[in-house]
Amino acid sequence: MTTTTVRAIPAAEPSMPLGERLIAAGLISEDQLQVALKEQSRNDQPLGRILVNLGLISEGVLRDTLGESLGHDSIDLSTVIPDPDALKMVPKDIARRYSMLPINFDKNEKILTLAMADTFNVVAVDQVAATLGSGVGISTVVAGEAEIEVAIEQFYQYELSIQGILREIDTGEIDTLNVAVENEEYNHPLIRLVDAILADAVKRDASDIHLEPEAGFLRVRYRIDGVMRQVMSLHNSYWPGMVVRLKVMAKMNIAETRAPQDGRIGLTLAGRQIDFRVACQQTTHGENFVLRVLDRRKGILPLEKLNLRKETLTTLQVMMARPEGIILVTGPTGSGKTTTLYSMLNYRNDESVNIMTLEDPVEYPMPMIRQTSLNEAAKLDFANGIRSMMRQDPDIILVGEVRDEETAEMAFRAAMTGHQVFTTLHTNSALGAVPRLIDIGVKPQIMAGNIIGIVAQRLVRRLCRSCKQAYAPDEAERKLLGINSSKPILLYREGACESCNFMGYKGRLGVVEVLKINHELDEMIARVATRREMHEAAVASGFQDLAEDAVRHVLAGTTSLSEVSRVVDLTARVQ
Repeated sequence: MTTTTVRAIPAAEPSMPLGERLIAAGLISEDQLQVALKEQSRNDQPLGRILVNLGLISEGVLRDTLGESLGHDSIDLSTVIPDPDALKMVPKDIARRYSMLPINFDKNEKILTLAMADTFNVVAVDQVAATLGSGVGISTVVAGEAEIEVAIEQFYQYELSIQGILREIDTGEIDTLNVAVENEEYNHPLIRLVDAILADAVKRDASDIHLEPEAGFLRVRYRIDGVMRQVMSLHNSYWPGMVVRLKVMAKMNIAETRAPQDGRIGLTLAGRQIDFRVACQQTTHGENFVLRVLDRRKGILPLEKLNLRKETLTTLQVMMARPEGIILVTGPTGSGKTTTLYSMLNYRNDESVNIMTLEDPVEYPMPMIRQTSLNEAAKLDFANGIRSMMRQDPDIILVGEVRDEETAEMAFRAAMTGHQVFTTLHTNSALGAVPRLIDIGVKPQIMAGNIIGIVAQRLVRRLCRSCKQAYAPDEAERKLLGINSSKPILLYREGACESCNFMGYKGRLGVVEVLKINHELDEMIARVATRREMHEAAVASGFQDLAEDAVRHVLAGTTSLSEVSRVVDLTARVQ
Protein backbone atom coordinates (compact mmCIF):
# COMPACT_ATOMS: atom_id res chain seq x y z
CA MET A 1 0.00 0.00 0.00
CA THR A 2 1.40 3.38 -0.96
CA THR A 3 1.79 6.02 1.70
CA THR A 4 0.86 9.67 1.42
CA THR A 5 3.86 11.75 0.49
CA VAL A 6 4.30 15.25 1.85
CA ARG A 7 6.31 17.14 -0.74
CA ALA A 8 6.94 20.67 0.47
CA ILE A 9 9.07 23.28 -1.25
CA PRO A 10 12.64 22.98 0.15
CA ALA A 11 13.05 25.23 3.14
CA ALA A 12 15.45 25.91 5.97
CA GLU A 13 14.73 27.08 9.49
CA PRO A 14 14.82 30.86 9.64
CA SER A 15 18.38 32.03 10.32
CA MET A 16 17.34 35.52 11.48
CA PRO A 17 14.38 36.44 13.70
CA LEU A 18 11.50 38.18 11.90
CA GLY A 19 11.95 41.45 13.80
CA GLU A 20 15.65 41.69 13.00
CA ARG A 21 14.99 40.84 9.34
CA LEU A 22 12.42 43.66 9.09
CA ILE A 23 14.82 46.12 10.72
CA ALA A 24 17.64 45.06 8.37
CA ALA A 25 15.34 45.67 5.41
CA GLY A 26 14.47 49.14 6.72
CA LEU A 27 10.79 48.25 7.10
CA ILE A 28 10.51 49.00 10.82
CA SER A 29 12.70 50.74 13.40
CA GLU A 30 14.16 49.35 16.62
CA ASP A 31 11.72 51.24 18.82
CA GLN A 32 8.76 50.00 16.74
CA LEU A 33 9.96 46.44 17.26
CA GLN A 34 10.15 47.02 21.01
CA VAL A 35 6.55 48.30 21.02
CA ALA A 36 5.44 45.18 19.15
CA LEU A 37 7.38 42.85 21.52
CA LYS A 38 5.79 44.52 24.56
CA GLU A 39 2.35 44.06 22.99
CA GLN A 40 3.21 40.41 22.26
CA SER A 41 4.02 39.79 25.93
CA ARG A 42 0.48 40.89 26.80
CA ASN A 43 -1.66 38.88 24.38
CA ASP A 44 0.66 36.08 23.14
CA GLN A 45 0.00 36.59 19.39
CA PRO A 46 2.58 36.01 16.62
CA LEU A 47 4.90 38.98 16.18
CA GLY A 48 3.98 39.40 12.52
CA ARG A 49 0.25 39.59 13.32
CA ILE A 50 0.91 42.25 15.98
CA LEU A 51 3.01 44.36 13.58
CA VAL A 52 0.16 44.25 11.06
CA ASN A 53 -2.48 45.08 13.70
CA LEU A 54 -0.41 48.05 14.86
CA GLY A 55 -0.22 49.30 11.27
CA LEU A 56 3.59 49.13 11.21
CA ILE A 57 3.74 46.83 8.17
CA SER A 58 1.24 45.61 5.61
CA GLU A 59 -0.03 42.08 5.19
CA GLY A 60 1.85 41.84 1.91
CA VAL A 61 5.17 42.88 3.49
CA LEU A 62 4.68 40.29 6.24
CA ARG A 63 3.86 37.58 3.72
CA ASP A 64 6.90 38.26 1.52
CA THR A 65 9.28 38.61 4.47
CA LEU A 66 8.08 35.35 6.01
CA GLY A 67 8.40 33.60 2.67
CA GLU A 68 11.99 34.81 2.28
CA SER A 69 12.80 33.95 5.88
CA LEU A 70 11.39 30.44 5.66
CA GLY A 71 12.77 29.69 2.22
CA HIS A 72 9.29 29.22 0.73
CA ASP A 73 7.56 30.93 -2.17
CA SER A 74 5.00 33.52 -1.09
CA ILE A 75 1.68 34.26 -2.76
CA ASP A 76 -0.72 37.20 -2.84
CA LEU A 77 -4.17 35.68 -2.33
CA SER A 78 -5.95 38.82 -3.50
CA THR A 79 -5.12 37.84 -7.10
CA VAL A 80 -5.69 34.10 -6.70
CA ILE A 81 -8.61 32.09 -8.06
CA PRO A 82 -8.46 28.69 -6.32
CA ASP A 83 -9.05 25.43 -8.13
CA PRO A 84 -12.57 24.15 -7.21
CA ASP A 85 -11.20 20.58 -7.17
CA ALA A 86 -8.60 21.63 -4.59
CA LEU A 87 -11.20 23.30 -2.35
CA LYS A 88 -13.27 20.11 -2.27
CA MET A 89 -10.30 18.14 -0.94
CA VAL A 90 -9.88 20.09 2.32
CA PRO A 91 -12.96 20.70 4.53
CA LYS A 92 -13.63 24.28 5.55
CA ASP A 93 -13.28 23.57 9.29
CA ILE A 94 -9.75 22.17 8.78
CA ALA A 95 -8.79 25.10 6.53
CA ARG A 96 -10.01 27.58 9.14
CA ARG A 97 -8.48 25.74 12.11
CA TYR A 98 -4.99 25.60 10.61
CA SER A 99 -5.16 28.88 8.59
CA MET A 100 -4.66 27.30 5.17
CA LEU A 101 -6.25 27.58 1.74
CA PRO A 102 -6.01 24.87 -0.94
CA ILE A 103 -5.31 26.69 -4.21
CA ASN A 104 -4.45 24.03 -6.79
CA PHE A 105 -4.54 20.30 -7.40
CA ASP A 106 -2.27 18.96 -10.15
CA LYS A 107 -4.02 15.82 -11.38
CA ASN A 108 -1.00 14.61 -13.34
CA GLU A 109 1.51 14.95 -10.51
CA LYS A 110 -1.09 14.26 -7.77
CA ILE A 111 0.08 17.27 -5.76
CA LEU A 112 -2.14 19.58 -3.69
CA THR A 113 -0.80 23.11 -3.19
CA LEU A 114 -1.70 24.78 0.12
CA ALA A 115 -1.29 28.46 1.02
CA MET A 116 -0.40 28.56 4.73
CA ALA A 117 0.49 31.23 7.25
CA ASP A 118 2.81 28.76 9.04
CA THR A 119 4.38 26.33 6.58
CA PHE A 120 6.26 24.56 9.42
CA ASN A 121 3.03 23.47 11.10
CA VAL A 122 3.62 19.73 10.80
CA VAL A 123 0.40 18.91 12.64
CA ALA A 124 -1.63 20.83 10.07
CA VAL A 125 0.08 19.17 7.10
CA ASP A 126 -0.34 15.72 8.69
CA GLN A 127 -4.05 16.41 9.27
CA VAL A 128 -4.55 17.30 5.61
CA ALA A 129 -2.50 14.28 4.52
CA ALA A 130 -4.73 12.00 6.61
CA THR A 131 -7.82 13.59 5.03
CA LEU A 132 -6.50 13.13 1.50
CA GLY A 133 -5.51 9.51 1.84
CA SER A 134 -2.65 7.77 0.07
CA GLY A 135 -0.83 8.80 -3.11
CA VAL A 136 -1.31 12.59 -2.88
CA GLY A 137 1.60 14.96 -2.31
CA ILE A 138 1.39 18.29 -0.52
CA SER A 139 3.25 21.44 -1.53
CA THR A 140 3.10 24.63 0.55
CA VAL A 141 3.46 28.35 -0.12
CA VAL A 142 3.41 31.23 2.36
CA ALA A 143 0.41 33.58 2.55
CA GLY A 144 -0.69 36.21 5.05
CA GLU A 145 -2.92 34.95 7.87
CA ALA A 146 -5.49 37.70 7.41
CA GLU A 147 -5.53 37.07 3.63
CA ILE A 148 -6.19 33.38 4.25
CA GLU A 149 -9.08 34.13 6.64
CA VAL A 150 -10.73 36.41 4.08
CA ALA A 151 -10.17 33.92 1.24
CA ILE A 152 -11.65 31.01 3.24
CA GLU A 153 -14.89 32.92 3.82
CA GLN A 154 -14.89 34.17 0.23
CA PHE A 155 -14.28 30.95 -1.67
CA TYR A 156 -15.76 28.24 0.57
CA GLN A 157 -19.08 30.02 0.81
CA TYR A 158 -19.85 30.18 -2.90
CA GLU A 159 -20.10 27.86 -5.88
CA LEU A 160 -17.02 28.06 -8.11
CA SER A 161 -17.71 25.53 -10.88
CA ILE A 162 -19.12 26.87 -14.17
CA GLN A 163 -22.17 24.61 -14.17
CA GLY A 164 -22.92 25.33 -10.51
CA ILE A 165 -22.71 29.10 -11.09
CA LEU A 166 -25.02 28.83 -14.12
CA ARG A 167 -27.57 26.92 -12.03
CA GLU A 168 -27.32 29.65 -9.40
CA ILE A 169 -27.87 32.38 -12.01
CA ASP A 170 -30.89 30.59 -13.49
CA THR A 171 -32.62 30.46 -10.09
CA GLY A 172 -32.13 34.09 -9.04
CA GLU A 173 -32.17 37.71 -10.13
CA ILE A 174 -28.92 39.19 -11.42
CA ASP A 175 -27.96 42.81 -10.78
CA THR A 176 -25.48 43.56 -13.59
CA LEU A 177 -24.63 46.99 -12.20
CA ASN A 178 -22.71 45.61 -9.24
CA VAL A 179 -20.10 43.90 -11.42
CA ALA A 180 -18.69 47.34 -12.30
CA VAL A 181 -17.31 47.69 -8.77
CA GLU A 182 -13.71 46.48 -8.81
CA ASN A 183 -13.71 45.32 -5.19
CA GLU A 184 -17.28 44.01 -5.17
CA GLU A 185 -17.96 41.15 -2.78
CA TYR A 186 -17.43 37.74 -4.32
CA ASN A 187 -21.10 36.84 -3.90
CA HIS A 188 -22.06 38.11 -7.35
CA PRO A 189 -22.37 35.03 -9.60
CA LEU A 190 -21.32 36.83 -12.81
CA ILE A 191 -18.01 37.75 -11.16
CA ARG A 192 -17.47 34.10 -10.29
CA LEU A 193 -18.58 32.99 -13.77
CA VAL A 194 -15.93 35.12 -15.50
CA ASP A 195 -13.26 33.88 -13.08
CA ALA A 196 -14.39 30.27 -13.57
CA ILE A 197 -14.11 30.54 -17.36
CA LEU A 198 -10.58 31.96 -17.08
CA ALA A 199 -9.58 29.21 -14.64
CA ASP A 200 -11.15 26.50 -16.84
CA ALA A 201 -9.25 27.72 -19.91
CA VAL A 202 -5.93 27.64 -18.04
CA LYS A 203 -6.61 24.12 -16.72
CA ARG A 204 -7.28 22.96 -20.28
CA ASP A 205 -4.00 24.54 -21.51
CA ALA A 206 -5.80 26.94 -23.85
CA SER A 207 -3.71 29.62 -25.55
CA ASP A 208 -6.68 31.89 -26.37
CA ILE A 209 -10.21 32.43 -25.04
CA HIS A 210 -12.84 33.67 -27.52
CA LEU A 211 -16.07 35.15 -26.15
CA GLU A 212 -18.27 35.69 -29.20
CA PRO A 213 -21.80 37.16 -28.98
CA GLU A 214 -24.36 35.85 -31.47
CA ALA A 215 -27.98 36.91 -32.02
CA GLY A 216 -29.40 34.71 -29.27
CA PHE A 217 -26.45 33.34 -27.30
CA LEU A 218 -22.80 33.78 -26.32
CA ARG A 219 -20.36 31.31 -27.87
CA VAL A 220 -17.30 30.44 -25.75
CA ARG A 221 -14.38 28.89 -27.65
CA TYR A 222 -10.84 28.01 -26.60
CA ARG A 223 -7.82 27.60 -28.87
CA ILE A 224 -6.12 24.45 -27.61
CA ASP A 225 -2.95 23.16 -29.30
CA GLY A 226 -3.58 25.60 -32.15
CA VAL A 227 -7.11 24.40 -32.92
CA MET A 228 -10.33 26.24 -32.02
CA ARG A 229 -12.77 24.26 -29.89
CA GLN A 230 -16.24 25.33 -28.73
CA VAL A 231 -16.65 24.56 -25.02
CA MET A 232 -20.01 26.09 -24.12
CA SER A 233 -22.87 28.37 -25.12
CA LEU A 234 -24.37 30.87 -22.66
CA HIS A 235 -27.58 32.86 -22.78
CA ASN A 236 -26.96 36.32 -24.22
CA SER A 237 -28.56 37.96 -21.16
CA TYR A 238 -25.36 37.14 -19.21
CA TRP A 239 -23.09 38.95 -21.67
CA PRO A 240 -23.62 42.65 -20.68
CA GLY A 241 -22.62 41.93 -17.09
CA MET A 242 -19.66 39.77 -18.18
CA VAL A 243 -18.45 42.57 -20.49
CA VAL A 244 -18.45 45.04 -17.62
CA ARG A 245 -16.59 42.61 -15.36
CA LEU A 246 -13.94 41.88 -17.99
CA LYS A 247 -13.40 45.58 -18.67
CA VAL A 248 -13.00 46.29 -14.96
CA MET A 249 -10.46 43.48 -14.61
CA ALA A 250 -8.53 44.63 -17.71
CA LYS A 251 -8.72 48.31 -16.65
CA MET A 252 -10.62 49.33 -19.78
CA ASN A 253 -13.16 52.12 -20.12
CA ILE A 254 -16.53 50.54 -19.29
CA ALA A 255 -18.40 53.47 -20.86
CA GLU A 256 -16.75 52.98 -24.28
CA THR A 257 -18.66 50.39 -26.33
CA ARG A 258 -17.88 51.32 -29.94
CA ALA A 259 -14.11 51.74 -30.20
CA PRO A 260 -11.71 48.76 -29.91
CA GLN A 261 -9.85 48.53 -26.58
CA ASP A 262 -6.86 46.60 -25.25
CA GLY A 263 -6.04 45.66 -21.68
CA ARG A 264 -4.25 43.19 -19.45
CA ILE A 265 -5.34 40.97 -16.55
CA GLY A 266 -2.97 39.39 -14.03
CA LEU A 267 -4.17 36.47 -11.89
CA THR A 268 -2.79 33.48 -10.04
CA LEU A 269 -4.45 30.35 -11.44
CA ALA A 270 -3.52 26.69 -11.02
CA GLY A 271 -0.94 27.82 -8.48
CA ARG A 272 1.04 30.02 -10.88
CA GLN A 273 1.02 33.56 -12.27
CA ILE A 274 -1.02 33.90 -15.47
CA ASP A 275 -1.41 37.05 -17.56
CA PHE A 276 -4.22 37.62 -20.04
CA ARG A 277 -3.83 40.04 -22.95
CA VAL A 278 -7.36 41.29 -23.61
CA ALA A 279 -8.76 42.78 -26.82
CA CYS A 280 -12.37 43.78 -27.44
CA GLN A 281 -14.04 44.93 -30.63
CA GLN A 282 -17.61 45.90 -31.51
CA THR A 283 -19.42 43.42 -33.78
CA THR A 284 -22.98 43.07 -35.11
CA HIS A 285 -24.30 41.41 -31.94
CA GLY A 286 -22.15 43.15 -29.32
CA GLU A 287 -18.56 43.45 -28.15
CA ASN A 288 -16.35 40.49 -29.05
CA PHE A 289 -13.57 39.60 -26.55
CA VAL A 290 -10.40 37.62 -27.20
CA LEU A 291 -8.02 36.87 -24.33
CA ARG A 292 -4.50 35.60 -25.06
CA VAL A 293 -3.32 33.38 -22.19
CA LEU A 294 0.29 34.17 -21.24
CA ASP A 295 1.64 31.47 -18.95
CA ARG A 296 5.09 32.55 -17.77
CA ARG A 297 6.01 28.98 -16.77
CA LYS A 298 5.43 27.73 -20.33
CA GLY A 299 6.54 30.85 -22.17
CA ILE A 300 10.25 30.58 -21.42
CA LEU A 301 11.78 27.16 -22.11
CA PRO A 302 15.47 26.27 -21.91
CA LEU A 303 16.95 25.97 -25.39
CA GLU A 304 17.65 22.28 -24.75
CA LYS A 305 13.92 21.60 -24.23
CA LEU A 306 12.78 22.85 -27.63
CA ASN A 307 12.99 19.28 -28.95
CA LEU A 308 15.57 20.17 -31.61
CA ARG A 309 17.84 17.70 -33.36
CA LYS A 310 21.30 17.62 -31.80
CA GLU A 311 22.85 19.02 -35.00
CA THR A 312 20.23 21.78 -35.21
CA LEU A 313 20.78 22.78 -31.59
CA THR A 314 24.54 22.92 -32.13
CA THR A 315 24.09 25.09 -35.24
CA LEU A 316 21.83 27.47 -33.31
CA GLN A 317 24.36 27.76 -30.46
CA VAL A 318 27.17 28.47 -32.94
CA MET A 319 25.04 31.20 -34.56
CA MET A 320 24.43 32.86 -31.18
CA ALA A 321 28.15 32.81 -30.42
CA ARG A 322 28.78 35.35 -33.19
CA PRO A 323 29.04 38.81 -31.54
CA GLU A 324 27.31 40.91 -34.21
CA GLY A 325 24.75 40.40 -36.94
CA ILE A 326 21.06 39.59 -37.20
CA ILE A 327 19.22 36.32 -36.48
CA LEU A 328 15.75 36.03 -38.03
CA VAL A 329 12.98 33.76 -36.71
CA THR A 330 10.26 33.25 -39.32
CA GLY A 331 6.87 31.57 -39.49
CA PRO A 332 3.15 32.38 -39.55
CA THR A 333 1.21 33.79 -36.60
CA GLY A 334 0.96 31.27 -33.77
CA SER A 335 3.99 29.22 -34.84
CA GLY A 336 5.92 29.72 -31.59
CA LYS A 337 8.36 32.40 -32.80
CA THR A 338 8.16 34.34 -29.52
CA THR A 339 8.84 31.21 -27.44
CA THR A 340 11.91 30.42 -29.54
CA LEU A 341 13.18 34.01 -29.30
CA TYR A 342 12.77 34.05 -25.52
CA SER A 343 14.57 30.71 -25.23
CA MET A 344 17.46 32.14 -27.25
CA LEU A 345 17.55 35.28 -25.09
CA ASN A 346 17.42 33.17 -21.94
CA TYR A 347 20.39 31.16 -23.24
CA ARG A 348 22.45 34.35 -23.62
CA ASN A 349 21.11 36.06 -20.49
CA ASP A 350 23.74 36.65 -17.81
CA GLU A 351 25.27 39.63 -16.04
CA SER A 352 28.06 39.99 -18.62
CA VAL A 353 25.73 41.16 -21.42
CA ASN A 354 23.17 43.95 -21.68
CA ILE A 355 20.02 42.69 -23.40
CA MET A 356 17.23 45.05 -24.45
CA THR A 357 13.94 44.24 -26.17
CA LEU A 358 11.28 46.19 -28.04
CA GLU A 359 8.01 44.24 -28.25
CA ASP A 360 4.36 44.73 -29.17
CA PRO A 361 3.62 44.20 -26.32
CA VAL A 362 5.95 42.59 -23.73
CA GLU A 363 4.49 39.13 -23.12
CA TYR A 364 6.79 37.46 -20.58
CA PRO A 365 8.86 39.51 -18.09
CA MET A 366 12.45 38.23 -17.83
CA PRO A 367 15.02 39.06 -15.13
CA MET A 368 18.02 41.26 -16.03
CA ILE A 369 16.54 42.08 -19.46
CA ARG A 370 15.32 45.61 -20.17
CA GLN A 371 11.98 45.13 -21.94
CA THR A 372 9.96 47.89 -23.61
CA SER A 373 6.49 47.85 -25.19
CA LEU A 374 5.55 49.94 -28.20
CA ASN A 375 3.63 53.05 -27.18
CA GLU A 376 1.49 54.89 -29.71
CA ALA A 377 0.82 57.75 -27.28
CA ALA A 378 4.55 58.37 -26.86
CA LYS A 379 5.10 57.83 -30.64
CA LEU A 380 7.42 54.91 -29.88
CA ASP A 381 7.42 52.53 -32.84
CA PHE A 382 9.97 49.86 -33.77
CA ALA A 383 12.20 52.22 -35.77
CA ASN A 384 12.28 54.97 -33.12
CA GLY A 385 12.64 52.37 -30.38
CA ILE A 386 15.75 50.87 -32.01
CA ARG A 387 17.28 54.36 -32.32
CA SER A 388 16.66 54.92 -28.62
CA MET A 389 17.96 51.51 -27.54
CA MET A 390 21.23 51.94 -29.42
CA ARG A 391 21.99 54.83 -27.03
CA GLN A 392 21.53 52.46 -24.05
CA ASP A 393 24.77 50.52 -24.70
CA PRO A 394 23.15 47.16 -25.53
CA ASP A 395 25.01 44.00 -26.54
CA ILE A 396 21.88 42.18 -27.74
CA ILE A 397 18.71 43.76 -29.13
CA LEU A 398 15.41 41.96 -29.69
CA VAL A 399 13.03 43.64 -32.13
CA GLY A 400 9.55 42.12 -31.99
CA GLU A 401 8.96 42.16 -35.74
CA VAL A 402 10.37 43.64 -38.95
CA ARG A 403 7.27 45.10 -40.61
CA ASP A 404 8.50 47.87 -42.89
CA GLU A 405 11.54 49.34 -44.57
CA GLU A 406 12.37 51.80 -41.78
CA THR A 407 12.34 49.09 -39.09
CA ALA A 408 14.42 46.75 -41.29
CA GLU A 409 16.93 49.54 -42.00
CA MET A 410 17.35 50.31 -38.28
CA ALA A 411 17.66 46.61 -37.37
CA PHE A 412 20.42 46.07 -39.96
CA ARG A 413 22.11 49.32 -38.91
CA ALA A 414 22.24 47.96 -35.34
CA ALA A 415 23.64 44.65 -36.63
CA MET A 416 26.31 46.49 -38.66
CA THR A 417 27.47 48.55 -35.67
CA GLY A 418 28.50 45.70 -33.40
CA HIS A 419 25.19 44.50 -31.95
CA GLN A 420 23.55 41.12 -32.06
CA VAL A 421 19.94 41.54 -33.21
CA PHE A 422 17.11 39.01 -32.85
CA THR A 423 13.88 39.62 -34.73
CA THR A 424 10.92 37.93 -36.44
CA LEU A 425 9.65 38.04 -40.00
CA HIS A 426 6.50 36.63 -41.59
CA THR A 427 7.69 34.18 -44.28
CA ASN A 428 6.97 30.53 -45.06
CA SER A 429 10.56 29.25 -44.94
CA ALA A 430 14.10 30.22 -43.99
CA LEU A 431 15.14 30.83 -47.60
CA GLY A 432 11.95 32.82 -48.16
CA ALA A 433 13.25 35.48 -45.76
CA VAL A 434 15.73 36.82 -48.33
CA PRO A 435 13.21 37.79 -51.06
CA ARG A 436 10.87 39.05 -48.35
CA LEU A 437 13.53 41.46 -47.04
CA ILE A 438 14.26 42.61 -50.59
CA ASP A 439 10.53 43.20 -51.06
CA ILE A 440 10.47 45.32 -47.87
CA GLY A 441 13.30 47.43 -49.24
CA VAL A 442 16.55 46.03 -47.78
CA LYS A 443 19.38 46.06 -50.32
CA PRO A 444 21.06 42.68 -50.99
CA GLN A 445 24.49 44.23 -50.37
CA ILE A 446 23.32 45.22 -46.86
CA MET A 447 21.99 41.73 -46.11
CA ALA A 448 25.17 39.98 -47.26
CA GLY A 449 27.54 39.58 -44.35
CA ASN A 450 25.08 40.81 -41.74
CA ILE A 451 22.60 37.91 -41.50
CA ILE A 452 23.95 35.31 -39.06
CA GLY A 453 21.21 32.79 -39.73
CA ILE A 454 17.49 32.20 -40.21
CA VAL A 455 15.18 29.96 -38.19
CA ALA A 456 11.82 28.87 -39.65
CA GLN A 457 9.30 26.88 -37.64
CA ARG A 458 5.79 25.50 -37.28
CA LEU A 459 3.92 23.94 -34.38
CA VAL A 460 2.26 20.54 -34.72
CA ARG A 461 0.12 18.73 -32.17
CA ARG A 462 1.73 15.92 -30.19
CA LEU A 463 -0.03 12.54 -30.17
CA CYS A 464 -1.52 11.56 -26.82
CA ARG A 465 0.77 8.91 -25.31
CA SER A 466 -2.18 7.14 -23.69
CA CYS A 467 -4.26 6.42 -26.78
CA LYS A 468 -2.15 6.74 -29.94
CA GLN A 469 -2.62 3.80 -32.32
CA ALA A 470 0.00 2.03 -34.44
CA TYR A 471 -0.63 1.15 -38.08
CA ALA A 472 1.27 0.19 -41.23
CA PRO A 473 1.51 3.03 -43.79
CA ASP A 474 0.24 2.56 -47.35
CA GLU A 475 2.23 3.24 -50.53
CA ALA A 476 1.18 6.93 -50.78
CA GLU A 477 2.21 7.60 -47.17
CA ARG A 478 5.57 5.89 -47.76
CA LYS A 479 6.20 8.21 -50.73
CA LEU A 480 5.36 11.30 -48.66
CA LEU A 481 7.82 10.13 -46.01
CA GLY A 482 10.48 9.31 -48.61
CA ILE A 483 10.62 5.62 -47.67
CA ASN A 484 11.68 3.64 -50.73
CA SER A 485 12.49 0.29 -49.14
CA SER A 486 9.92 -2.42 -48.54
CA LYS A 487 11.04 -2.83 -44.93
CA PRO A 488 7.96 -2.90 -42.63
CA ILE A 489 7.54 0.17 -40.41
CA LEU A 490 4.89 1.40 -38.01
CA LEU A 491 3.42 4.88 -37.85
CA TYR A 492 1.00 6.26 -35.26
CA ARG A 493 -2.31 8.08 -35.52
CA GLU A 494 -4.66 9.66 -33.01
CA GLY A 495 -6.99 7.68 -30.75
CA ALA A 496 -9.39 9.00 -28.12
CA CYS A 497 -9.24 8.89 -24.34
CA GLU A 498 -10.11 10.93 -21.29
CA SER A 499 -6.51 12.07 -20.83
CA CYS A 500 -6.63 14.13 -24.06
CA ASN A 501 -10.35 15.04 -23.84
CA PHE A 502 -10.97 12.53 -26.66
CA MET A 503 -9.04 14.66 -29.15
CA GLY A 504 -6.14 12.26 -29.74
CA TYR A 505 -3.56 15.00 -29.22
CA LYS A 506 -2.09 16.59 -26.12
CA GLY A 507 0.48 19.37 -26.29
CA ARG A 508 2.51 20.66 -29.22
CA LEU A 509 6.06 20.41 -30.52
CA GLY A 510 8.10 22.47 -32.94
CA VAL A 511 9.07 21.57 -36.50
CA VAL A 512 12.18 23.66 -37.16
CA GLU A 513 14.71 24.42 -39.89
CA VAL A 514 17.87 26.39 -39.11
CA LEU A 515 19.85 27.96 -41.95
CA LYS A 516 23.30 29.24 -41.03
CA ILE A 517 24.48 31.83 -43.58
CA ASN A 518 28.02 30.96 -44.70
CA HIS A 519 30.32 32.81 -47.12
CA GLU A 520 28.91 31.04 -50.18
CA LEU A 521 25.33 31.97 -49.27
CA ASP A 522 26.45 35.55 -48.53
CA GLU A 523 27.78 35.86 -52.08
CA MET A 524 24.54 34.41 -53.46
CA ILE A 525 22.47 36.91 -51.49
CA ALA A 526 24.63 39.79 -52.77
CA ARG A 527 24.09 38.79 -56.42
CA VAL A 528 20.42 37.87 -55.84
CA ALA A 529 20.78 34.20 -56.79
CA THR A 530 17.69 32.10 -57.46
CA ARG A 531 16.01 30.30 -54.60
CA ARG A 532 16.86 26.94 -56.15
CA GLU A 533 20.57 27.81 -56.28
CA MET A 534 20.53 28.89 -52.64
CA HIS A 535 18.64 25.75 -51.58
CA GLU A 536 21.17 23.48 -53.31
CA ALA A 537 24.06 25.33 -51.64
CA ALA A 538 22.37 25.15 -48.24
CA VAL A 539 21.68 21.40 -48.56
CA ALA A 540 25.31 20.84 -49.58
CA SER A 541 26.36 22.45 -46.26
CA GLY A 542 24.05 20.17 -44.21
CA PHE A 543 20.80 22.15 -44.17
CA GLN A 544 17.60 20.16 -43.46
CA ASP A 545 14.28 21.80 -44.26
CA LEU A 546 10.94 21.77 -42.41
CA ALA A 547 9.76 18.66 -44.26
CA GLU A 548 12.82 16.67 -43.13
CA ASP A 549 12.28 17.66 -39.50
CA ALA A 550 8.55 16.92 -39.75
CA VAL A 551 9.25 13.41 -41.09
CA ARG A 552 11.64 12.84 -38.19
CA HIS A 553 8.80 13.46 -35.72
CA VAL A 554 6.39 11.23 -37.65
CA LEU A 555 8.85 8.31 -37.76
CA ALA A 556 9.56 8.78 -34.04
CA GLY A 557 5.83 8.39 -33.30
CA THR A 558 5.47 11.75 -31.57
CA THR A 559 2.95 13.08 -34.09
CA SER A 560 0.86 11.80 -36.98
CA LEU A 561 1.37 12.14 -40.71
CA SER A 562 -2.04 13.80 -41.10
CA GLU A 563 -1.17 16.42 -38.46
CA VAL A 564 2.19 17.21 -40.06
CA SER A 565 0.57 17.48 -43.52
CA ARG A 566 -1.79 20.10 -42.08
CA VAL A 567 1.04 22.59 -41.52
CA VAL A 568 4.04 21.43 -43.61
CA ASP A 569 4.11 20.75 -47.37
CA LEU A 570 5.46 17.21 -47.89
CA THR A 571 4.45 16.90 -51.55
CA ALA A 572 7.88 18.05 -52.80
CA ARG A 573 9.26 14.77 -51.45
CA VAL A 574 7.13 12.73 -53.90
CA GLN A 575 9.22 11.92 -56.96
